[in-house]
Amino acid sequence: MDLGGFSMFDLFQTEVLQHAATLADGLVALEQRASDPKLVEPLMRAAHSIKGAARIVNLDVAVHLAHAMEECLIRVQKGQERPTPERIDQLLKGSDTLAAIAQRTSEDDARLWLEQERKTIIALSECFSSSPAAPPSTQPRTAEHFASIEVTAARPATPPAVPHPAPTAAAPIAHSAGVLVSSSRLDRILELSGESLVETRRLGSVRRTLTRAKAAQRQLADALDLMSAPSPAAGAAIGAAATSRQALDDALAQVEEHLRRGEELASALHHEAVSSRMRPFGDACGTFPRSVRDIARSLGKDVRVEVLGEQVPVDREILRQLEAPLGHLIRNAIDHGIESPDERTAKGKPRQASLRVRAGHHAGGLVVEVRDDGRGIDRERLRQRIAEKGLAEQSTLAALDDSELFDFLFLPGLSTAEKVTDISGRGVGLDVVQSMVHAVGGSVDVRSDSEGTSFALRLPVTLSVVRAAVVAIGGEPYAMALSRLERIDRIERNAISMVEGRPAFTIRGECVGIVGAEELLETGTTNPAPQTETVSIISVLAGQRTIGLMVDDFLGEEDLVVRRLDPRLGDVAHVDAASIRESGELLLILDTDDLVQSAIQLLEQGRLRGSSVASQTRASTVRRVLVVEDSITVREVERQMLVRAGYAVETAVDGVDGWNALQKGGYDLVVSDIDMPRMNGIELVKRLRADPRFASIPVVIVSYKDRDEDRLAGMEAGASAYLTKGSFQDRSFLQTIVGLIGEAR
Repeated sequence: MDLGGFSMFDLFQTEVLQHAATLADGLVALEQRASDPKLVEPLMRAAHSIKGAARIVNLDVAVHLAHAMEECLIRVQKGQERPTPERIDQLLKGSDTLAAIAQRTSEDDARLWLEQERKTIIALSECFSSSPAAPPSTQPRTAEHFASIEVTAARPATPPAVPHPAPTAAAPIAHSAGVLVSSSRLDRILELSGESLVETRRLGSVRRTLTRAKAAQRQLADALDLMSAPSPAAGAAIGAAATSRQALDDALAQVEEHLRRGEELASALHHEAVSSRMRPFGDACGTFPRSVRDIARSLGKDVRVEVLGEQVPVDREILRQLEAPLGHLIRNAIDHGIESPDERTAKGKPRQASLRVRAGHHAGGLVVEVRDDGRGIDRERLRQRIAEKGLAEQSTLAALDDSELFDFLFLPGLSTAEKVTDISGRGVGLDVVQSMVHAVGGSVDVRSDSEGTSFALRLPVTLSVVRAAVVAIGGEPYAMALSRLERIDRIERNAISMVEGRPAFTIRGECVGIVGAEELLETGTTNPAPQTETVSIISVLAGQRTIGLMVDDFLGEEDLVVRRLDPRLGDVAHVDAASIRESGELLLILDTDDLVQSAIQLLEQGRLRGSSVASQTRASTVRRVLVVEDSITVREVERQMLVRAGYAVETAVDGVDGWNALQKGGYDLVVSDIDMPRMNGIELVKRLRADPRFASIPVVIVSYKDRDEDRLAGMEAGASAYLTKGSFQDRSFLQTIVGLIGEAR
């Protein structure tokens, strides 16, 4: 039997996971609307289909469990049993068990696991023949934890005689339009379709060449017609010119037709290939109703979750990375934001809280918002926790606005929870959200009031195609992702003024510092663009401030197929990727975050990161430290502590940025986080130790991970010291720096 390269167990896994998800979602809905019998029918079908699929691969224990669940659901449908919360707990546990079977790595692994758990699963199956037992433990119901869940099996009772529904065969995979294709193959198809589109559009240059040849031939024919002394040779030349003109006309017409049709086909192919990478946002939300129910029950709260925009298409890689951050946001909302039913009643709110997850497209990007209608963020409590950890002075905290204060929420190790539980209080969560968002070039916006709190994640729709602004810098075209830009303005040159020795202009009441993009890229252009009455300024948001990047001109917007740089090129400063324009011209896609960090350095310190560092070091006894950290808040805390101690400090937003800054040398020590996008801290340390230029430079890793294996990994990579971010609260951070390189001066 040809299964398209997939085994029977592969197909079993796919089908069971789909039906288990249907069971989990449907059971949560059934608990909320127990009087609606229509909700039971798809649950019965799902259990029956799982039973059929398990029978095909001879997993008898799974067959037994699915059959018991189906029988229970039949009684619910007939009104012979009510779907109590306790019974729903048991059915959900059964659904989790079936999903756990499908999540095993192989058929042999599944059989071994089933044999180990046979008694527990049989006990769970038998409990569906009796009245539901007491509510089960609230421990997480994952495959790994299932073995520790004990079920008290009541004495089996003879179920009432119920007519069994007509058997329904397990739904075959082939009945739908979906097929199983490996992600690597889809990526390759997308890459080839992009190349096909580019190559087809390059025929335009052939058309232009033929057009020029036709114009030259016409000039030649006109010159022959004007010859004053006709001769047989001239007549032959005129005839040949007419023949060549007709041939050129025919060739040009053929190229035009081929180009038109080729572009249509290549564009359609590329569109379909891009679409194949897209999945509906709802695919990442399937577990939300179940998660919200379980967390709310464990906390004694009543929460209803609503998902909007389920059909919004999202790049599958972004969708995969979104699942964990959204899970953290949901847990935080239920635990921290939403009040208990009694507290909500006292405030005049409905006892049942509302949690909304919404996705939509805006300004060429994807916006995912998680909003609750709870108590909102306690700003004073947050300030108190920040001060307790020694991350900022009370006077500084009092002057912060909401956006600046809420940045501290993303600091690893910071939690406003009163006590540590399985759900919260460990200070790990929102930093994961921020890391994921920054890794794909997005941003997070937090808003909170007495009516609730919202976290809005602004992300690119896809990682394979980017909508970009094409600009001229130093006479060359470059691209910048539109999702990272605030606005593009053409302003009068006389609107630019000097503020503290740097050019700036005012927009929407904000004074925006301007940095020349050509200066950041250090292109060394020998033919500068001519001075014009207007200049083009690209505004980019950098934390709570706006940076203006001056370019030669704005050339328009284009959809670009992203091509990652060849690894042999290494990490190129300020460049993220490349693309090929319709004309066949190579176009570099700039790393906006990298540009912004260099711009901030130039505005604040009057020079680019790392520029002339060596000569400055010789002229000064101040020791220089490079801080590599993707969290804005942590980076600023470390920078301020070191600056107050007298060190000269420069910063980098991740490992790649740090490596680029190090190329110009002159640093006495590097402080680095571990978990960062593009290049993590372990990779950075290994690269430093492998390069003779940096083999001896001290590196201090500062991470919220405090496990022995994490420390060992850091030290084995070549770190000089490994600290946790709790070291900010005492003097161990600065003491370690002094111990490695001495006092600042």
